[in-house]
Parts: sequence; C-alpha cells; structure tokens
Amino acid sequence: MMSPSLLSLLALGLSSVSALQVSTPAQHAKLVFLRHGQSTWNQLNLFTGWVDVPLSELGVEEATAGGQELKKAGLKFDVAYTSLLQRAQETCRIGLTESEQLDVTVVKDWRLNERHYGALQGKDKKETVAEFGEAQVKVWRRSYDVPPPPVEAGSKYDAKVDPLYAGIDPSTLPECECLKDTVERCLPLWDEQIAPALQRGETVLVAAHGNSIRGLLKFLDGISEDEITGVEIPTGIPLVYHLDKELRPIPAEGCIAPLCGAFLGDAEAVAAAAAKVAAQTAVAKPEEAANSAVKLDMANMAALEQDN
Repeated sequence: MMSPSLLSLLALGLSSVSALQVSTPAQHAKLVFLRHGQSTWNQLNLFTGWVDVPLSELGVEEATAGGQELKKAGLKFDVAYTSLLQRAQETCRIGLTESEQLDVTVVKDWRLNERHYGALQGKDKKETVAEFGEAQVKVWRRSYDVPPPPVEAGSKYDAKVDPLYAGIDPSTLPECECLKDTVERCLPLWDEQIAPALQRGETVLVAAHGNSIRGLLKFLDGISEDEITGVEIPTGIPLVYHLDKELRPIPAEGCIAPLCGAFLGDAEAVAAAAAKVAAQTAVAKPEEAANSAVKLDMANMAALEQDN
C-alpha cells in the first residue's frame, strides 16, 4: 500500500500534468504570412503603395528562399490569399512553386493591398523629406491614424480610374490611408473568408504586404496601436501561426513578443533581416539638407519596404 505522502505527491504530479494540458490548447489550424520581396520601386526608393510594380531580382530571390523554407517545414496549404498587386501575387506563386503546391487555390483580393500612400505614391523618399521635412514624413509613415495627402482625383495613381479595380464600388476605394484605415480594410476579408477557412481546420497562406500583414497581426495578437507601428516583418521569410479552435494564437517556440508566431529559417538570418528592415525606418535629418537636396546614408534611406 502506498504511503499517504506518496499518494499526495502522485496526486500533485497528476494535477500539474492536467494543468499543463489545460494551459496548452490543441492546435486546430495553421496560418502562414509571407511578405512580398523587394519590388523595383523599393529598389528605386520610391513610395509605392497601390502602384502595381513587379519584384526586383532580389525580390524574386527572397520569394524563392521563402518558398524553400515552406517546403522544408512540410507546410501543405488548403488555400492561399494575396492582393491584387503583382509583387504579392508573384511572391505567392513563387512560394507555392518552390514548395511544390501549384494546385492550391489562390484568392486575389484588393483588401490585402498595401497601404495606399495617396499623393506620396511615385515620389522619391529623399525628395519627399526635403519637401515636407523629416517630422512630417515620419508622422505620415509611422503614426497609426494620420494619413498622407490624398491622391489627385483622376490621376494615374487614382484607384477609382484604374482598370485593375473595375467592378469594385468606387466609394470603397481609398484616396490615401493610414495604418488604421488599412486594418479596417483587411478585417472584413478576415471575417468573410480567412477565418471560416481556419475554423474548418485548414492551413492558410497569406502572401501580402508589410502593412496589410501588420493589420492582421494587430487583430490576431491583440497588439496596441502604439506598438503595432513598430512591428517589423522581414521580406520573404514565412511567419507561422498555430491557432486553437477559437482561432487564438498558440505561442510558438522562439516567438518574440508581441508576436505569437515564429519565423521559419535560421534564427540569425531572421534576426539580421528584421534588423535590416528596422534600420530602413530612418528618415533624413534637417541638417542633412543642402541646396534643397537631401544627402542621406543609403543604409538609412534604402527602400522603406515596411511602408510599401
């Protein structure tokens, strides 16, 4: 017969195991985010937003590496979602090709587009800082709820006259957006299509843009308005989320707050990519301007991909 003390210890151990099981919900679905690689306009240091430009050679390489990581991880998708912009679509296609999943259904939806940069679209970022000043450009780029000036009505960058958006109610198409607007644009797609797929236990790929992905992460991880503007998403590196039946994120091993998902690949390479994106947020300082020209360190004013 077991002694009372041994029985107590055994009961305590069973209680601990039971508590651990309760605190670790079972995985129900997987959601993978893949941010598009460098575009040709990122390379030229231009504000891009909704302008439909292709991937650069580096962007193709980044998307290819991301697809190879998907294959290594053995991820098998039931459905993929991407934007109407070719740089995201091409990233999605390359990712599925490299992971040998070309038969996966791909849904293309404008609500996953990058943030609309309004009148800044097509402008050189250095010249924009010279024209409006460092402080103003920083507010437009990194505040949560302050949009840039609207695009000129009827211009080549106005989505309302772009054939790509024919058939979409013009009143829903933005003239400019802040991150708050982008979040509010993305969430209806989540409610209508992405969440139902996940509730069915499917594995879903979202190949999109820095700000549309950031908007979904804000909702998914419950990130505050102040904190989400500082969240950096490296290009071409898959970000994997495991979700329970309530579609709540299960913190992954190696995740870094405030995100509950984990990036695939070598930890040092992921950290270096994140640091590179973070370094790209710098803007010119007023004293760097001379004769209306802004001279910037290219490491600080490389393509600001988190905004594109």
